[in-house]
Amino acid sequence: MSSTKQNIVIVKYNAGNIRSVNNALVRLGHEGLITADPELIRKADKVIFPGVGEASNTMKYLNDTGLGALIKELRQPVLGICLGMQLMGSHSEEGDVDCLGIFDEPVRKFQLPSPNPENLKVPQMGWNRIYDLRSDLFDASLEGEYVYFVHSYYVAKGNDTAATTDYLLPYSSALQRDNFFATQFHPEKSGKVGEKMLANFLKM
Repeated sequence: MSSTKQNIVIVKYNAGNIRSVNNALVRLGHEGLITADPELIRKADKVIFPGVGEASNTMKYLNDTGLGALIKELRQPVLGICLGMQLMGSHSEEGDVDCLGIFDEPVRKFQLPSPNPENLKVPQMGWNRIYDLRSDLFDASLEGEYVYFVHSYYVAKGNDTAATTDYLLPYSSALQRDNFFATQFHPEKSGKVGEKMLANFLKM
């Protein structure tokens, strides 16, 4: 547990999974402030942008409220999780919507093969490996570890890829550009591996 108290904000918007992220912070000795207040977000030491939901409706909400423009302007470390990561991409096939464009990579829907001899399903739901780690989010010890996923859409690999996972094809399971970090998996549901990654983010 960390004794260093930080001003951590969890962005409140019309997407779920916010409370479980805060519970993970509490386990690490911190507590996040769940808010949509622009000034509180701007003043935070760290900003977490989680989410479970649908891309086009959520982007409309972010654009209508000004939260989308605010997130793009932030200069402190920002962590997007799951839908939060996808919304930080360039464009999503979910609702055919332009996203925040923090990362250049597009978001596409998994396409099942035909035939499908391994009986793979969409969404990908459960534990899978992360590898080729290229970010301060990850210690070398996390190479090849398992984390928890639930998603039907994926971010293509590109210049910002910070971790890779294989499901139907290799894709970006984490991204980093400047002060923006993102994971497709749920660190708050990924046991000790997820806790280590969150702890690394809080040390930045």
